[in-house]
Amino acid sequence: MDSAIPTLITQADPIELVGATIAQLNRIILGKEQQLRLSIACMLARGHLLIEDIPGVGKTTLAHALAESLGLSYQRIQFTSDLLPADIIGVSVFERETSTFQFHKGPVFAQLVLADEINRATPKAQSALLEAMEEHQVTADGQTYPLTNPFFVIGTQNPVYQIGTYPLPESQLDRFLMRIQLGYPEASLERQLLLGQDRRDLLATLSPTLSPQQLLLMQMMVPRVHASDALLDYVQAIVRYTRESPQFESGLSPRASIALLRAAQAWALVHSHPGVTPEDVQAVLGAVVGHRLKPRSDDAKPNEIGDLVLRAVAVP
Repeated sequence: MDSAIPTLITQADPIELVGATIAQLNRIILGKEQQLRLSIACMLARGHLLIEDIPGVGKTTLAHALAESLGLSYQRIQFTSDLLPADIIGVSVFERETSTFQFHKGPVFAQLVLADEINRATPKAQSALLEAMEEHQVTADGQTYPLTNPFFVIGTQNPVYQIGTYPLPESQLDRFLMRIQLGYPEASLERQLLLGQDRRDLLATLSPTLSPQQLLLMQMMVPRVHASDALLDYVQAIVRYTRESPQFESGLSPRASIALLRAAQAWALVHSHPGVTPEDVQAVLGAVVGHRLKPRSDDAKPNEIGDLVLRAVAVP
């Protein structure tokens, strides 16, 4: 790892900062530490996060808790079938006093934007996020407006078999670095939910464990985590397998291979590894490729794609 790290981070161990953040999130989202670590790694890798699951398992609560714990400004956009692009990016309004149009920024101008139930909106509304997620800017009436830094989108998605959902196009899915699922809690943890304080009330008790500036500096550290030639060979072997295997309709793109490496570097940083190991790649693989690969057979479930690839590609 590059030793030229800003003083603000070296004064506070990044591993301790991440540990404190995850410990606080564990008070809100019970028994999902793996998903919490993936969420943090996704943000450190400058990626956007897609959470796909049934309603009521804590998707929105997780997004709000992340914003509070990282000290980020937060906006929630409820995606519905009548949502318009202007409801996301903003609208120009004519000001009579100046006889000019003034752009009024929409909720996308926040550091963490929750696109809640993103697949309940029409493709036209979903596309309003594409430029923001890829370029960190929006264009309205021929004028380009930069977004805040850091900037993250957390999309929540209901299973496509539920009524009133639109499948996200591949171009939109590819903008999400990771996709995770929360699933049902264990029985003992669900008992704590039944007997404990309401999760929404607990959100008000959270305090930032990281500042946005510290988060930006940790993001700078991610690409500096060492990846050996053998590790890069492993990543390329995974990518090559997905392109050559008849099990998938198409393989991983170059952008996906970069995403896999960045996610593995972020995972290594979170766990204080001096360099990226094959285990780091394996830990993030399912979250990175599960929504990017479409199996030809209906027998393969999306959450099993990562394991399928891992079994097929040997570690160098």
